Amino acid sequence: MFNQQNQQNQTNMNPSPQQGMNNQTMNQPNKNHGGHELFDAHEVIAGIISMLDQYQMYDQHIQDPELKEIVKRQSAFVTTMYNTIVGSFSTGRDPQVPTQQYKMTQNNDTVYGIKPGQPKKPNQSVNELSDKGLSAYMLGQTKSLATLLAMTALEMTNPVLRRVVADSVPNFIEMSYEIFLYQNKHGYYQVPQLNDQDMAQMLQSYTTVPQQPGNMPH
Repeated sequence: MFNQQNQQNQTNMNPSPQQGMNNQTMNQPNKNHGGHELFDAHEVIAGIISMLDQYQMYDQHIQDPELKEIVKRQSAFVTTMYNTIVGSFSTGRDPQVPTQQYKMTQNNDTVYGIKPGQPKKPNQSVNELSDKGLSAYMLGQTKSLATLLAMTALEMTNPVLRRVVADSVPNFIEMSYEIFLYQNKHGYYQVPQLNDQDMAQMLQSYTTVPQQPGNMPH
């Protein structure tokens, strides 16, 4: 009996390596990261820094006050997002400033159809930079970051960082949509359509099925 109790006491005093590792992880939340997750998080944070840096460069060449305002508003929002992600990444805990929701100022009206214009070509110097090209660069960055954050969130182990990154994806989608609408309104991003017959055929290509018992409605 004595030997059994003694062995139990020794077991409690000397936890297994797995138990010790779990306790250490719980006591040190900033250790709760996988190696692959760290590399992905660095890529995300570096990508956000790159966007903010390049927005500063774009701002020097933008002529349209409306586009300048978009740059200013998106830069301020992404700076807050950057601090939120860095805070949760470095501590593994909830950030001091929670994830915010970006609200664009453009309306949702889209202009359809294509108008003839000059063929596109690469600029020969920075003097040829235009609001059309600069807004396209902005759209490319916000779309790329939306994709990167979505892929990264799928492979993160830290629950706090995972949630912060995942919740940031809709914000980059909204910023991308805002830039698209700005471009579309000015004729920079034109949207072709199918003819009425082809569009109707495409829209009627699918039909619903009866709801199965026990399935939850969407």
